[in-house]
Amino acid sequence: MRFFSPSIRYFVLLMSVVFSSCVSQKELPYLQDTQYSTSTPVSAENTRPTYRVQPNDIMSIQVQSTQSVLSSIFNPTNVNAFLSADPGNMYLTGYSVSEQGFINLPTIGPLKVEGLTVLEVQSLVQKEVSRYVKDANVLVKISSFKVTILGDVRNPGRYYIYNGQATVLEALGLAGDLNRLANRKNVKLIRQTPAGSEVVLLNLTDPNLLKSRYYYMLPNDALYVEPLKVQNERANLANLGLVFSGITTLALLLNYLNVNL
Repeated sequence: MRFFSPSIRYFVLLMSVVFSSCVSQKELPYLQDTQYSTSTPVSAENTRPTYRVQPNDIMSIQVQSTQSVLSSIFNPTNVNAFLSADPGNMYLTGYSVSEQGFINLPTIGPLKVEGLTVLEVQSLVQKEVSRYVKDANVLVKISSFKVTILGDVRNPGRYYIYNGQATVLEALGLAGDLNRLANRKNVKLIRQTPAGSEVVLLNLTDPNLLKSRYYYMLPNDALYVEPLKVQNERANLANLGLVFSGITTLALLLNYLNVNL
């Protein structure tokens, strides 16, 4: 019986690792709160952060008026390409904010937009365009609103968002949601600011996420979802399985040789 002791030890170790690597149901649901019910909604007040234009942003500027010949001067040369929402077309036809914080409009020239909100940029452009086009209507959008989602999600990658009020949950939905063994309590949000990058940890199981100032996504945000520790344990378990299978096979072979010699 002493030759089979390695396999017995392997079985005991296997069972202990399996039970220790089980994922509790408590770790999986988002926004856990005992106050939620099917009859009374629970409110969570939140104010969407105001985004201010930064260098390298791409801005969509559309000028509408009855004087189409004049207004077309300020519009992209290929409006149909722009409306297709292809990132490459948006880059080529949009107005890029320079490192110094300017956009350069035809006839008008450079305008300082860094640090302004989208509405403030719209008012500024409206004022300047009105000097050349009568009764013009100016529409300004950030067309480079993209987020990057990496880590333990179904479809990691870079995604363009066409919604000025996109949330963390919506962004993760674009990536197909988290995998089952992803860590929902330690999601890293990396945000670009004029001073550099800032990192904050988000707990998707905490209902206070709805009240967080980081609940809404901003252009160039990145989310990183790390795996639960159990994933590494299961990977190590597979490696241990190979090792102990080899030990068991060797023990059986030695037992066979001892019996037949």
